[in-house]
Amino acid sequence: MWRIGLTGSIATGKSTVLQAFADLGVPVFSADQAVAELYAGEAVGPVEAAFPGTAPDGVIDKAALSRALTADPAGFARLEAIVHPLVRARIAEFLDSAERQGHALAVVEVPLLFESGFDYGFDAIAVTWVDDAIQRQRALARPAMSGEKLDTMLARQLPQADKKARASYLFDTGLPKARIREMVAALVARIRAKDVKP
Repeated sequence: MWRIGLTGSIATGKSTVLQAFADLGVPVFSADQAVAELYAGEAVGPVEAAFPGTAPDGVIDKAALSRALTADPAGFARLEAIVHPLVRARIAEFLDSAERQGHALAVVEVPLLFESGFDYGFDAIAVTWVDDAIQRQRALARPAMSGEKLDTMLARQLPQADKKARASYLFDTGLPKARIREMVAALVARIRAKDVKP
């Protein structure tokens, strides 16, 4: 089974590309979705212990957690030490399951794939990218996003150029969605036809 890691900086269309794979029947996994589930489940206790007051109702309040991290940027490492191993365990389970089911490929979206320094054992890396001006416009249109918050997030991410240089496949999400879907479909067809091998 061909294992693709999907990554890209904030607001570069990772969800769009992941959905395009899913629409073709490819098993997909979103690390962001896994974190959302963990913040309502097994990560609540450890995160609340590390950042008191972030789970007043038994679920991690992301706004409260964001404020805590803004006040103490060193907290990112503590948070990642709690959450990342839980997400990695879910990714491993997902990939094992997809392989047992006989799929030709599976795609795992990991926003901070390069930044984490962790080797997930992917056969290839797909990187989403977009012009910097479009990226900023998209990001600032998100709820509760500010220029300062965006700059803080970008400072923790590798520049887009660095990610593009490390990509096996590139997806320019500034293109029309129909074109992006065509590009994904062409790649999936190649993999299913065994034009590329793990």
